Amino acid sequence: MLTLYLSPSAEHSHRSSLQKTRLLRAGWGAAILPAMQRSSAFSMLTASGPGSQQIRRRGKGETTMKQVAWLLVACTLLIGGCRHPSQENAGKPLPAAAQGPIQIGGENVVTLTRKATGNGARPEFLSLTFLPGRGMNVFQIKASIPGRGDISVLNSPSVETVAARLNGTGMDRTGGASVGFGEAFLIPYPNRIFGQASPDGTTLTTQWHGRTIVLPAFPRRRETAATPAPAGPPDNMGMVMHGLILKSQAQDVQTQTTADGQTATAVIHAGDFGGHWLSKTDLHFTFALTGEAVDETITATNVGSEDEPIAIGAHPYFALPSGDRGQARIHVPASMMAVVNNYHQEFPTGQLKPVKGTIYDYRSPEGAALDDHALDDNFSHLQRTHGAVEVKVIDPAANYGVDVDGLSPEIKTVQIYSPQGRKFVAVEEQFNFVDPFGKEWKGMDTGMVTLHPGQSTTWRLRLRLFTPNAPSR
Repeated sequence: MLTLYLSPSAEHSHRSSLQKTRLLRAGWGAAILPAMQRSSAFSMLTASGPGSQQIRRRGKGETTMKQVAWLLVACTLLIGGCRHPSQENAGKPLPAAAQGPIQIGGENVVTLTRKATGNGARPEFLSLTFLPGRGMNVFQIKASIPGRGDISVLNSPSVETVAARLNGTGMDRTGGASVGFGEAFLIPYPNRIFGQASPDGTTLTTQWHGRTIVLPAFPRRRETAATPAPAGPPDNMGMVMHGLILKSQAQDVQTQTTADGQTATAVIHAGDFGGHWLSKTDLHFTFALTGEAVDETITATNVGSEDEPIAIGAHPYFALPSGDRGQARIHVPASMMAVVNNYHQEFPTGQLKPVKGTIYDYRSPEGAALDDHALDDNFSHLQRTHGAVEVKVIDPAANYGVDVDGLSPEIKTVQIYSPQGRKFVAVEEQFNFVDPFGKEWKGMDTGMVTLHPGQSTTWRLRLRLFTPNAPSR
């Protein structure tokens, strides 16, 4: 509470100002206040205060008193009798000035919304918030869940915290802080690329079809995921990860209301990705929110004059509403997984191993519990259902589940990231294997799509909610 202490003279001035302000708020100031200010009686009224004479001008005696009386009557009728809306709030503190829209990356944060229609009886999506100034990162998705009410589908801090975190320094020098929450989009390569590191460690060099590609190194800080394995990359090997659009600004952001929600479209004119990629690329985004689904579509088009490699993926952190990671389950329809040297460097050896008979076998339709197993693994040889790669995140304690359906035939691998002690599961459906340009794969198709000038490729993901403990029909 703010308290003002006024001297007698200041209090007198303050009271005079308040009297004038009340007239103005009542809506009559423009009409009568100037005339009242010209009146000697008004001057006398506003001059009264502690230590002052009640009426300073006595030259006209009776006439002056009549003026005072008439003015008092007029003020009573105009101010006391008129029920102007502002009168209802008299004596109440004025509201703070309205804040402008929050901006991150120089662009307004955008939210798609819809009204709930299920009366809490079925799960349904309610909103989707994204960051056009940060690579179209989906900051948060909200949903209504039976028995729990409104929940956050993605693991994200407050938007104010994110705005402070995305400051372009440290981990965020190349946009890396965008990957620690929500759902970042990873283009033109998801996951990691290894190559020859520069002496200062700020870039690395790799090769594609005899062409040299120089990429900005990615500063990172990661939790250890599992017991390390022997062997490792050469000492001069560098690593980059998560693509080149994490700090990109989208243009031509448009929203439209549909029968059961809203859609948004935008474009990122990525060009040569800051001088780090071949040819030139445009990225067209479409987000569609309905009660039953969230659809995300990204189309990459080669608008340059030479061939280029492209892969697309996403990095959504799915929250576990119960907060109990150990009992949470995942379903991943993959029969193979990539072998890495250890879970700190995560350098792929070029070998794939079957998941059958291991703790990494998540193929059961009901999924398998995470228990205390940490994960940062790439799964492949995916089985499709009706053409889709259906991954499930299930939280039995919350009676909650989300289907993560990869709808593009180009999706060849799924990276699952869920460290011990954390209350999320990241499901990264992507075109490519880890280190797609690496010699360790010995010429295997690693999922990078070659786009000739004018060609396009599309990545599409659909999210659906379900109730795992619902009775069968």
